[in-house]
Amino acid sequence: MDWTKLLSTKRLGRPGTPDDALPPRSAFTRDYDRIIFSSAFRRLQDKTQVFPLAKSDYVRTRLTHSLEVASVGRSLGMLAAEAIIRQHPDLKGLVIPHDVGTIVATACLAHDIGNPPFGHAGESAIQEWFESSGAINDIIDAERMDLLKFEGNAQGFRTLCTLQQAPQRGGLQLTCAVLGAFTKYPRASKVDEIQEQGISGKKFGFMQSEAELFGALTAELGLIRKPGAGAAWHRHPLAFLVEAADDICYHVMDIEDGYKAGCLSFEEISSLHRPWHTSESWERGAQIMDLGRRVEYFRAVTVDAMIRAAVQAFDDNYAGLMSGAFDNELSACLPLCNEFKAFKDLAKQKVYSTRPVVEIEACGFDVIGGLLTSFVDAINVKAKKFGRGKARARTLLSLMPKTTADLTQLPAYERTLLATDFVSGMTDSFAVDLYQRIRGISLP
Repeated sequence: MDWTKLLSTKRLGRPGTPDDALPPRSAFTRDYDRIIFSSAFRRLQDKTQVFPLAKSDYVRTRLTHSLEVASVGRSLGMLAAEAIIRQHPDLKGLVIPHDVGTIVATACLAHDIGNPPFGHAGESAIQEWFESSGAINDIIDAERMDLLKFEGNAQGFRTLCTLQQAPQRGGLQLTCAVLGAFTKYPRASKVDEIQEQGISGKKFGFMQSEAELFGALTAELGLIRKPGAGAAWHRHPLAFLVEAADDICYHVMDIEDGYKAGCLSFEEISSLHRPWHTSESWERGAQIMDLGRRVEYFRAVTVDAMIRAAVQAFDDNYAGLMSGAFDNELSACLPLCNEFKAFKDLAKQKVYSTRPVVEIEACGFDVIGGLLTSFVDAINVKAKKFGRGKARARTLLSLMPKTTADLTQLPAYERTLLATDFVSGMTDSFAVDLYQRIRGISLP
């Protein structure tokens, strides 16, 4: 792959020349601002990170998590740019650390923008509903897989490139460089088995509804197509940094939230941080008497050490990143990869499985399933002009965002996406409140 294409400022969906932003505000800075001010980003303030519907204002939401990931991503991008220039001094005028840092930070800012309510449990709830509801019987195979395997990453690409600023082609019309870095899984939902291999093939990153746009994106960036008949490409090299930023933040910060919520002891969390510290930094931390502040200090030092180790892994595997031969998480290449994994292992054992988390996740299955049942049925009643249930359907449709589309003319796949767009875009609180109201459990 070639950095002259990978750093493209062309805006997806906008015909003509690349973005002509005037310095010092670059095209990538404009992308960052577009996401910050988007309604989809704002809704992350009430979406689950670890603790759904948390009463504490300390624990992180998807919004604060995304801001932290963007901060880590900016550091990763700037340091990685310096590593690229060391390997290719001739790229000094093209690969600018500030720009690369902004690209990665912007992609990080949006990395969870397609996640439904209740976190990963919400994704599972949508998948299970489509498996059992029969709502996809009239949908062709490739499009059916988009729904059976519903994926927040693919919904995120759809949110950025279709739903925001609709009906403008390309949605927010972000630069191709940012969208390439954003897409951790550059493949369709239905591909050949060989194209599912490697970390980039683990999930899918775009739906059939955005297949044409994604094809245009890969052509502009010069991404390398994977062997096989399906629509699958090797990652943009900067997507590995976006993934690393997310991995660093959720490993370390979820544990910190677990400590603040009383799920972990100070001894448990300090033992995780110890391998990432020098004797000097550890002694400095020991001088902080307040244990909560000491944990925050540990986190700051640990994150810095992880950032530098991830950039070294990027540098060590640079040739494979550029050719597509490297297809693994950078975190798996850290010298302390087992110590890195220990954060997630303890979180699984003592944070993600706590009763309040599990109870609300279980509630989320009923809430999301109930909302999909109501709104998919209402859309189909309107589209197929059923006599029975027309009044209820009309009432439910009035609660959804207005659409100019004629439902009677829309294919089943596009009709169903109207419901999944609505439900997956909800905040946790709004989903619970709306479910209770349309079921008669509560009234306004």
